[in-house]
Amino acid sequence: MFDKLEAIERRYIHLEESLIRPNLDGEQTVKLSKERAEIEAVVKAYREYKTVKKSLNEAKEILDTGDKDFAEMAREEFNQLQEKLKEISQTLKLLLLPSDSRDAKNVLLEIRAGTGGDEATLFCADLLRMYSRYSEKRGWKIEMLSSTESARGGFKEVVLLIQGDKVYSRLKFEMGVHRVQRVPVTEASGRIHTSACTVAVLPEADEIEIQISPADLRIDTFRASGAGGQHVNRTDSAVRITHIPSGMVIECQDERSQHKNKDRAMKMLRSRLLEHMQHQQDAARSQDRKMQVGSGDRSERIRTYNFPQGRVTDHRINLTLYRLAEAMEGDIDDILDGLGTHYTAEQLKAHKLNE
Repeated sequence: MFDKLEAIERRYIHLEESLIRPNLDGEQTVKLSKERAEIEAVVKAYREYKTVKKSLNEAKEILDTGDKDFAEMAREEFNQLQEKLKEISQTLKLLLLPSDSRDAKNVLLEIRAGTGGDEATLFCADLLRMYSRYSEKRGWKIEMLSSTESARGGFKEVVLLIQGDKVYSRLKFEMGVHRVQRVPVTEASGRIHTSACTVAVLPEADEIEIQISPADLRIDTFRASGAGGQHVNRTDSAVRITHIPSGMVIECQDERSQHKNKDRAMKMLRSRLLEHMQHQQDAARSQDRKMQVGSGDRSERIRTYNFPQGRVTDHRINLTLYRLAEAMEGDIDDILDGLGTHYTAEQLKAHKLNE
């Protein structure tokens, strides 16, 4: 770790020296300044580490002399410096971890009813409420991009755009199968049923990241179905976009405007194509797979919401909380914090920074 830190500090010094050269043009200045800013926090922490380490060695030398007049003061300073050195060391380890460029992105959150029939669609609505409440508490903006309602007031599927500060960083471990155990309202005998929904968390992709050729698209319009009154039956406002190379099909019919539905469908298509690209890259990097909290595969059960026992269990980190009612109202920070801590620990192990 320290060889790497020394190399980073040397690079930082070189960048500072380069930036004061008189013949540097604007483009070079921007490039070098950006690189310096990216490693500045590491260099500052490392220099603080070396300063504290030096002070610690000096305090130890005083203790080793056996001078009784300074022993108590030196011991107290030694203990304080030891604790500070541990804190800085941990900070350095975290700073050396590779950052996820997607962490600051907004998110397309997709929730789909799985096994369980009507009960699964009702649970889909419950998860929609949970994530909506959580987003509201964090001051994030929520926009419904697409939804398909069920006969009993739930949702077969729903797609949300969540915008705010580091949304993907916070929600990226929610991808997977969410299982619910409870007595359905339609169950007369009181038997507990198990149903499930899948959750997908896609970082929002912009046009610069994903270039889509119009020639690769087939765009169809049709009349929307569901709630909407007479307008639905007489206007071809719904849009279906097929991305021919990948076979992906996106439908959007929530808006009355065909133009708005097309914009939303394109937004969803870009994000799904970005996710597909990133999954291909991850599959090629086995080391990255080891660092993930679960594979993120949609067939993987990640969490169980047990209503009779009032508990929620995240199976990836063996965390069980007996506060299900609060979780369903969006109070899920304890779970997300636990997942983040576990992920960081796995990264430290993978990069051999946990020693």
